[in-house]
Amino acid sequence: MNFCMRRFNTFLRLFVVLALAAGCATGKKEDKLLAALRLHIESAANAPGNATTVSVLRSEPMLVTITSEPVLTEANIVAAKLMETPGGFAVEVKFDEAGSLILEQFSSANPGKHFALFGQWGEKLKEGRWLAAPLINHRVANGTLDFSPDTSREEAKLLVDGLNLAAKKNAGLTK
Repeated sequence: MNFCMRRFNTFLRLFVVLALAAGCATGKKEDKLLAALRLHIESAANAPGNATTVSVLRSEPMLVTITSEPVLTEANIVAAKLMETPGGFAVEVKFDEAGSLILEQFSSANPGKHFALFGQWGEKLKEGRWLAAPLINHRVANGTLDFSPDTSREEAKLLVDGLNLAAKKNAGLTK
């Protein structure tokens, strides 16, 4: 009996050590590099109460009046990707089923208007600004939005990596 208790204690100690080691591994710096993305829709300039005018793009600022509340957020993102384009790079964001329906509804109901995208990235989301204001020229039915962000390639990579990490964490919460 005494022999069985020692073996049990050894296994218990080994389990506790492994559990503590695994718990310490989740505090990696990469886990803290989250990102946020808020997609707003252009609104009428005279909309009462819930419209805000923002300046998008730094090199050639453009004023866009948007709804104060975002229509989509990083909570709706399934994956993000940095893509090479002839002019440089772009970000592709894939939304979940609910986000895809919302994107389709807003893009089909608002041709000729703009989406305005606000992004935050880095440790504690300390970096952030209005990234793009793509023109809505067709219905987006596939749940994917591509845009050329007003960022450096390094900032765009941090944004994409953070969005993918946030999407992974959101998927873990919903399952």
